Amino acid sequence: MIRADSLDQLPVRSALPALRTALDAGGAAVLVAPPGTGKTTLVPLVLAGLLDADAPARRVVVAEPRRIAARAAARRMAWLLGEKAGERVGYTVRGERVVGPHTRVEVVTTGVLLQRLQRDQELTGIDAVILDEVHERHLDADTVTAFLCDVRAALRPELQLVAASATTDAQGWAGLLGDAPVVEAAGVTHPVDVVWAPPTRAVRPPHGMRVDPALLTHVAATVRRALAERTGDVLCFLPGVGEIARVANQLGAIGDVEVLQVHGRAPAAVQDAVLSPGSRRRVVLATSVAESSLTVPGVRIVVDSGLAREPRVDHARGLSALTTVRASRAAGAQRAGRAGREAPGVVYRCWDEAEDARLPRFPAPEIKVADLTAFALQAACWGDPDASDLALLDAPPAGAMAAARTVLTAIGAVGPGPGRVTSRGARLARLGLHPRLGRALLDAAPEVGTRRAAEVVALLSEEPPREYGDDLAGALRTARRGGDAYGARWRQEVRRLSGLAKQPDERQEGRGGASDDHVAGLVAALAFPERVARRDGGSYLMVSGTRAEAGDGSPLRHAEWVAVAVADRPVGAGHARVRLGAVADEEVARRAAASLFAEGDEVAWSDGALVARNVTRLGAVELTVRPLSKAAPGLVREALLEGLRREGFGLLRWDRDAEALRQRLAFLRRRIGEPWPDVSDEGLHARVDEWLEPELSAARRRADLGRIEAGQALRRLLPWASGDAARLDELAPERIEVPSGSRIRVDYADPGQPVLAVKLQEMFGLDETPRLAGVPVLVHLLSPAGRPAAVTADLASFWRDGYRSVRADLRGRYPKHPWPEDPAAAEPTRFTNARLRR
Repeated sequence: MIRADSLDQLPVRSALPALRTALDAGGAAVLVAPPGTGKTTLVPLVLAGLLDADAPARRVVVAEPRRIAARAAARRMAWLLGEKAGERVGYTVRGERVVGPHTRVEVVTTGVLLQRLQRDQELTGIDAVILDEVHERHLDADTVTAFLCDVRAALRPELQLVAASATTDAQGWAGLLGDAPVVEAAGVTHPVDVVWAPPTRAVRPPHGMRVDPALLTHVAATVRRALAERTGDVLCFLPGVGEIARVANQLGAIGDVEVLQVHGRAPAAVQDAVLSPGSRRRVVLATSVAESSLTVPGVRIVVDSGLAREPRVDHARGLSALTTVRASRAAGAQRAGRAGREAPGVVYRCWDEAEDARLPRFPAPEIKVADLTAFALQAACWGDPDASDLALLDAPPAGAMAAARTVLTAIGAVGPGPGRVTSRGARLARLGLHPRLGRALLDAAPEVGTRRAAEVVALLSEEPPREYGDDLAGALRTARRGGDAYGARWRQEVRRLSGLAKQPDERQEGRGGASDDHVAGLVAALAFPERVARRDGGSYLMVSGTRAEAGDGSPLRHAEWVAVAVADRPVGAGHARVRLGAVADEEVARRAAASLFAEGDEVAWSDGALVARNVTRLGAVELTVRPLSKAAPGLVREALLEGLRREGFGLLRWDRDAEALRQRLAFLRRRIGEPWPDVSDEGLHARVDEWLEPELSAARRRADLGRIEAGQALRRLLPWASGDAARLDELAPERIEVPSGSRIRVDYADPGQPVLAVKLQEMFGLDETPRLAGVPVLVHLLSPAGRPAAVTADLASFWRDGYRSVRADLRGRYPKHPWPEDPAAAEPTRFTNARLRR
């Protein structure tokens, strides 16, 4: 029996006429409705015609970002109809399908819908699709939206599409859906007080998966404070499962208060209990799953840690994982709104009010920060390998797409050239796994059996709890005997994967008697070949070049080879830390990372010298090394060039004239430009073939570089062809003749202005400052003892205004030298008065 009273109380009902009008006119709409208004439950029932006996029967698919939300939404809608899930309302999540022959509303995860679209682009039999919580910007949701826009444009214009959210860029989504109308529903909102509750002392910011324990202690204390100050249940937001467990342990027993932990790994019984009114006061510790997709009855208090988890990729180290970040202002608004769903409430924010304005407005779209390998495969299967024609709010970063295509090519999922999907790639896409894990499943199954391969892949597809340890084989044994919620989901996923990947001719599982260590090592290595690592000193060196360490007491710590499945980089650590890996061996490493195998002669510049070796390697890992007595000249030349790049051209022989020539050329380059050469290190490296041959090709060791006359080689860069080389001594002479007849060396160390250091008496009678390439030289006038007396670039001005004070200062100290009153008219000299009289 339909629960009409509950349906009538849902505020979104007022927006239904406008929504129907929008869908009838153009087939698409953006629905913006505050949390708790019924957009997730009432709208699908109305569009399916389940609340009006005279309405045509239609089939509606609702896409939710998370499994827990999909189950909860389906059960809620079934309850409103007076039924159980699986009758007219059902749900499908990975590994679980609860639908029946009469199901007209099916709630699915976006990942399930993505798989369905790849199998049936027309979505045969489906009349409308509702994409819920689009503001969360999950990659699967963005991809599904883009594919559905293609379906409506090319195959089924009658398919209705609704993008629904509580807080989002409504106009952006409207434009994406073809200038669709935006329909807003006014919610019945209750006031929510904000209490700013920052820690009393500074806490370290999150880094990777790490959260400062001091913050978690403060969050637990804030929960106790909220229980004491306010009435109602408490909903506390934390970034992940580990933080939830730690806060739960700190809370311990709190009188007659029940503490519940809600996250994607929580048992179904716990999830169901959270979504039903409790008999006791409750504290619900939850991840962001409770931000918008679930209504937790009884909540009047929200305690917000201010943290969230988002995916990140470190392309330089080949690592991808979730990382802890500050939650966005939009997420904060969603979280606070949970306290005002049913009555006035309060939110305790565990940060300072001044910090709030500095938080990001919205969460980072996954397409901007996540690993795009799975996305690139989906796009290739859809027929748009570079995703250039997909309707996306944000284009995928070119670098991340290039990295994704490299992985897909390496595992045979896409072909060369434009990246068209192969038959193997199409099969990988149907597995509902990351392509890396799909590759591992398909390639390991023939050797160790489908089920055993599926067991390890299932562990990698949903990272096991930390208490399972960092040894993948040990985690496998724990999962087999475990009776926890993770173990139940793991067994269900093993069954699913075994069915999808079973070989047609396979007769038995676990053939070959392989140990758990071998199976785990093989599967992990096939999934992450660039993370296969060998012990090197006190750490492991991955074939990608990244170093990693196993934790103290880890079973992996003393293995010669490991295959790293999950790693992160702790705060202040120089190396990555292995969080999940398996013991491997060289044979497994060679097989998994075969594309990185190389053998050949290598000559490198190491510690200031040439080192020639014959090396067999897997990427950065050297398998065998033998000294090389006679290396190919080309390899030697490149190594010497590398030495020059690292240590500079000072390795060559530079006498005083050579240094002066380089400085003179640098001066002309700055003053005139072409055709005078760029003689900076960068410029010389760019034209090394022109000026350092054949001396460089003849060199065989570092000492040979020191015998190369740099000045002689440098003269090859002079502009001989244009004839300008002949003007070098005119434009930038090495020496200048001064009035006394002396030829004084010019210092070009400063390319902006040459310096002439000359004794003052030798410049008597010269009124015009010498100019080189149009630049007046900077004259350093020296005392008879050669010490600086004055500096000027304008001799006429100096003789007129500055000379008198210099004369007064020096004539007493140097009485034997001439100090005329009129230096501009005096005779220049190198000598004393006595020599002049003779």
